[in-house]
Amino acid sequence: MIDTTTAPASASTPLTAFDRCDACGAQAYVRVELALGEFLFCGHHAAKHAEKLRPEAVHWHDERSKLYAGDARTAPVGADS
Repeated sequence: MIDTTTAPASASTPLTAFDRCDACGAQAYVRVELALGEFLFCGHHAAKHAEKLRPEAVHWHDERSKLYAGDARTAPVGADS
């Protein structure tokens, strides 16, 4: 029997080292929630698919700033979303 009481990951739930990119298996830094489910992406694949997925996203949880150790000059465009 499928447990329908379990809620999907909250938009505010931080990603951990156990969350892996659905495209390549690297550590995920972006969670894209769509109407029918979610994707987890590393920074590279989030950037690669952003143009197509952002219009469809219910929520875009982005933690790529963790990769840039506070240097705003090297943060990717849209990393603060």
